[in-house]
Amino acid sequence: MKYKKKVLKNGLRIIVVPMKDNPTVTVMTLVEAGSKYEDKSINGLSHFLEHMCFKGTKRRPNAIAVSQELDSIGANSNAYTSHEYTGYYAKAGAKQFGKILDIVADMYINPLFKQSEIDKERGVIIEEINLYQDLPMRIVWDVYTELLYGDQPVGRTIIGPKENINKFTSKDFRTYRDKHYVASATTVIVAGNVDTTKVFKEVEKAFAGISTGKKAGKKKVDDSQKKASIKTKFKKTDQAHLILGVRGVSLNSKDKTIAGVLAGVLGKGMSSRLFSKLRDEMGVCYYVRAGHDAETDHGDFSISTGVSVNRVEEVIGVLIDELKRLTVEEVPEEELKKTKEILNAGLMLNLEASDDIADFFGFQELYHMDINTPAEVAKKIRAVTSKDLLRVAKKLIKTDKLNLAIVGPYKDSKKFTKLLKIK
Repeated sequence: MKYKKKVLKNGLRIIVVPMKDNPTVTVMTLVEAGSKYEDKSINGLSHFLEHMCFKGTKRRPNAIAVSQELDSIGANSNAYTSHEYTGYYAKAGAKQFGKILDIVADMYINPLFKQSEIDKERGVIIEEINLYQDLPMRIVWDVYTELLYGDQPVGRTIIGPKENINKFTSKDFRTYRDKHYVASATTVIVAGNVDTTKVFKEVEKAFAGISTGKKAGKKKVDDSQKKASIKTKFKKTDQAHLILGVRGVSLNSKDKTIAGVLAGVLGKGMSSRLFSKLRDEMGVCYYVRAGHDAETDHGDFSISTGVSVNRVEEVIGVLIDELKRLTVEEVPEEELKKTKEILNAGLMLNLEASDDIADFFGFQELYHMDINTPAEVAKKIRAVTSKDLLRVAKKLIKTDKLNLAIVGPYKDSKKFTKLLKIK
């Protein structure tokens, strides 16, 4: 899969991924602005701002004007906010490229931030917070992140606390946007059945009004840890949701792919070690997953599951045993081969649509990485050896690096302390 890249004089980066046999086109804009760029007083502003870009622009004065225009051409649109970036996109039939480009650019460059709309949208976000609070499977990730990073921007929730949501003003949005929504921090990706030369010209024209101001930075994450840690959140439930993990590696680490394969051995596929052990053999859970999440200056390697409150300690012991196993024996060649096939098949299956392709290439460009095509990523996965896995497991999985977060009917964490040991 080929792509073309162009950097404009103002610093705006453009990625085009032609997909001749695909009937759709996606226009996506990514910006280096997320919860890592917030201090405590404005935590949640990045996400709130994302919502407000759909609530009216200079040319489309309210939310219904934006949504009706998108609906009139059958477009699918959305946005999302992470720790390090915010994304906006629209997807439609290939013939609608010009229209969705115009809408996405207008939303990105010309949001109105009307105080009346802000006041209404507060209620929407408060209910989003309430929704997450009712989902222990979701809330446990907030507990885990706070356990890992504490009172740092990355340790706080992306959505922010209610007290912040209730106080933001139009001025807050404009001040934050001026610091971050600038050309040098923005990547525009177009993927689908398009002409590359035309796209470059049209994007440059559509984004002519983007700010060329200086981009504000973010603080480096303190990723240090001296001893095993536990954090619980009390919630009266029949099922406890838990995450057990260790600190991982960053996006720029040579071990990033290896850590991903290591997680795959544990939790990718219905024949993975954890699925086979916890679900098929023990019958203690409905879901169990393992993964490695890498960001610019840190990463984490984690296992998540939900089990009966009566079997939590038993399950934690099994998870510890499986982590230890990775540090003392090489993964058999057949098992490794199967894991690679699962990961590479998943990679390709997740890249069938133009919006998925846009996200795949845009993510790499936004983080200033060397862009790898799907085939190049697959090649790196195939190159991982059992010795690589053993080396990285020994490096990451240690008693003093263990972290356990649990949401369930527990008012203290003392009963779990004795379990956190790689014996």
